Amino acid sequence: MSVVNCQNPSCPNGNPPSRLECPTCSKLGLKGSFFCGQDCFKSGWATIHSLASGKTEDGTYNPFPNYAYTGSIRPVYPLSNTRVVPDHIPRPDYAADGRPASEVKRAGQPPRLLTPEEQDKMRTACRLGREVLDLAASHIRPGITTDELDEIVHQATIERNAYPSPLNYRNFPKSVCTSVNEVICHGIPDQRKLREGDIINIDVSLYFEGYHADLNATYPVGEIDEDSKKLIRTARSCLDESIKICKPGALFRDIGKVIEPLARANGCATVRTYTGHGINDLFHCSPNVPHYAKNKAVGTMKPGMVGNPD
Repeated sequence: MSVVNCQNPSCPNGNPPSRLECPTCSKLGLKGSFFCGQDCFKSGWATIHSLASGKTEDGTYNPFPNYAYTGSIRPVYPLSNTRVVPDHIPRPDYAADGRPASEVKRAGQPPRLLTPEEQDKMRTACRLGREVLDLAASHIRPGITTDELDEIVHQATIERNAYPSPLNYRNFPKSVCTSVNEVICHGIPDQRKLREGDIINIDVSLYFEGYHADLNATYPVGEIDEDSKKLIRTARSCLDESIKICKPGALFRDIGKVIEPLARANGCATVRTYTGHGINDLFHCSPNVPHYAKNKAVGTMKPGMVGNPD
């Protein structure tokens, strides 16, 4: 039987494994009402009931109250209106209908080799993406919502005459991905306020003069615990060490061989559901780059390839 941690957002014990479930929520079939003890239940039942039922007094709600969440993070809807991109800014093919037709058409093809001129365009897009990411990171603080961070990223992107790549990509509703605490990636910015002790990954992607940039980093919100600090350090170390082996002739599968032992040595695990990927005039393309050892990724690196190890 899997262990469910205490789901009280204000748990005074740091959300250890739960020992009881709210009987009322259990009868109603509402999930997400587990507590570490009676005192925690008494102090947090009102909050957890609103989260579990999807209803709150301020008009926000959880659109997926019966989802089997793995931690205490919950979506806080409604989402803000879709942000507008000025007409003069060039946009990728999916901007109108959400369908990345070019990606579908080129699926299964070997990685593109960019010309020196195309590589320069990629560098420009990536430099702009770094500017936007650094700007967004400077606004991280307890009390700001992830939707407010999305607004900052959106505005900074269009000020650079770029299109925010996530916006309407496969119908994604926002201009940046914000993943808090146990959310692995691709979190949707909403009305949840960041709290002291959270960690947040901001994943900025933008489309400039026909090429996509894609970069992310994880940041502390105020003071964080030692486990969170170790997670951030380990992720950064895995990135740095995997970059060191990237050169013509290197095997894509060897990136996972570098990452997983380093992660495990620091008490962390690698995620197998998501991979690194190629990027150029397409937002996501070959090669796929797993982060775990003994993977079966095919291919070698060649001059002119561009990828995001994520």
